[in-house]
Amino acid sequence: MIIGTLASHSALQILRGAKDEGFDTLLVCDEKRRSFYERFGIADEIIEVKDFREILNREMQDRLIERDVLLVPHGSFVEYVGAKAMLDLEVPVFGNKKVLEWESDRKKSLEWFRKAGIKTPREYKKPEDIDELCIVKLAGAKGGRGYRLVRSADEFYREFGELRRGMLLQQYIVGTRFYPSFFYSPLVGENDLFSIDIRYESNADALSRLPTRADPTYVVTGNIPVVMRESLLPKVFEYADSLVERSKELFPPGLYGPYCLELCCTDELEMYLFEISARIVAGTNVWIPYAPYAYLKYGDQLTMGRRIAIEIRKAQEEGRIWEISS
Repeated sequence: MIIGTLASHSALQILRGAKDEGFDTLLVCDEKRRSFYERFGIADEIIEVKDFREILNREMQDRLIERDVLLVPHGSFVEYVGAKAMLDLEVPVFGNKKVLEWESDRKKSLEWFRKAGIKTPREYKKPEDIDELCIVKLAGAKGGRGYRLVRSADEFYREFGELRRGMLLQQYIVGTRFYPSFFYSPLVGENDLFSIDIRYESNADALSRLPTRADPTYVVTGNIPVVMRESLLPKVFEYADSLVERSKELFPPGLYGPYCLELCCTDELEMYLFEISARIVAGTNVWIPYAPYAYLKYGDQLTMGRRIAIEIRKAQEEGRIWEISS
């Protein structure tokens, strides 16, 4: 079996983890990024494409299936290929492809969170309902691009013109952002915390340096490691366990593999869940080669990329690949 992915997001970590576990690796890459990924020497094979959506072509799928490739999804799959398009992909994918649709559709995500009994920010059905600071999010995994803060319907219409499909109007919770990354293994039934990061956003994280007021934007340009107060972690685990269990009912066999909770903690220590990334996130890159909470449990170097490869190897050895792929 060959472990493959798209040349973006967390591809380097995925390939390094696969190599550490003895797998051959394959990268689907566009021409402009090829020389960058070749520098690291961890892709045994590179398939060059003009557009990542070529992975959906029949000829490309047949080629990957013939090579016995198992694809590992990340944020660029959701953005460039599309969650719904991936449901029709016949190449085996690590994880439950159905979860990508629940992740990318914010209405479905909120339904999932509420059925799991998790506290979420208030959602506004229409701009006329806005009566406090509100963040407007566009559809898809765009790395925060196009997000805006508004305080009224008038501000909304000035910024966006109209309410568009997939747009989410959500109460802006003032507090500390935390992005804990978990891995749920269906093979052993364990839900492990790996690491926590925060996102470095342009230009929101640079406004304090400006002498005059400017409107913030939220384009993610990097990630910063962070350690949460240990007394807050039981609540984080409670949320994670509840989401996994509820997912088994909503889209069986449910959420498994890597995922990330997007949380905000207020000064009253109330924890709100505002989004989920149901696959490996780029924030795990900052903890290479040690994911701190994984180290505390396993006492060894372990990245999320390698944890994925370990799960694939175990499934191979036990004849249970069907339990960790779709």
